[in-house]
Amino acid sequence: MTSGKQSKAQRRAEMQQRAAERRAAERRKKFTRQGLMAGAGVVVIVVVVLVIKLVTGTSTPGAPPSQKDPHVPVSVIPASLHMTTATFGSAGPETIPLAKGTKLATLIDAATGNTIDGVQCQTDEQTLTHVHTHLTIFVNGQQRVIPYGIGIPGFEAEQTPEGPFVVTGSCFYWLHTHATDGIIHIESPSLTEHFTLGQFFAEWGIPLSRTQVGPATGTVTAFFTSPGKKPGIYQGDPADLPLGDHYQIQLDVGTPVVAPEQITNWGSL
Repeated sequence: MTSGKQSKAQRRAEMQQRAAERRAAERRKKFTRQGLMAGAGVVVIVVVVLVIKLVTGTSTPGAPPSQKDPHVPVSVIPASLHMTTATFGSAGPETIPLAKGTKLATLIDAATGNTIDGVQCQTDEQTLTHVHTHLTIFVNGQQRVIPYGIGIPGFEAEQTPEGPFVVTGSCFYWLHTHATDGIIHIESPSLTEHFTLGQFFAEWGIPLSRTQVGPATGTVTAFFTSPGKKPGIYQGDPADLPLGDHYQIQLDVGTPVVAPEQITNWGSL
């Protein structure tokens, strides 16, 4: 009986340790790395750097060229399009403003571990490719929250001063969310595979088309922005929009249409 309790406690300790490592990976503890480099020997430095690269990955080295310059055809936003301005919350645990409003949809139909639309769920986060796309959704001018834990079955969220942050789960799909800031983490073991917004919605278990975003129906205005470019309107099926390094996607269902939000400070993402 005693050994059973010890084993359970040990497993819990190991899970907490792994959770702490993942959280450290997402927050990029640069100062800690600098401290290690300053106070350790050459051999220790090499080992630490290798471990950090294997565990955390980075947005820049882990971004294939195809996920930096997507060549998505977009139309210039016409001056005649009347747009309102949204109000966002304070910065969350990933330094990105948190969404304000009600959830677009729950995770009741979300994927639970099986491969969905070609996207696998693996025990550990895969970071050969490690990039981030920002998604915002509005329904009739009202912001909708994208839940944390999409793509992380059995997730456990830690309460931080900036808001909840998912630290662990039974497995991690290559596309997932850690917080309610709309950041989609694209973390996969491939530098050549491409991912789309439709695959993320497939994990979420809700529909996405030109006339529907989850339970919301109506004309969908899709805005897309890639680094260094101005936002434009995507005329195709929003499910086909690519996910990649610092892409920004906004879906407006119905009217009024909300002007596309632009993230200018990605922090360590």
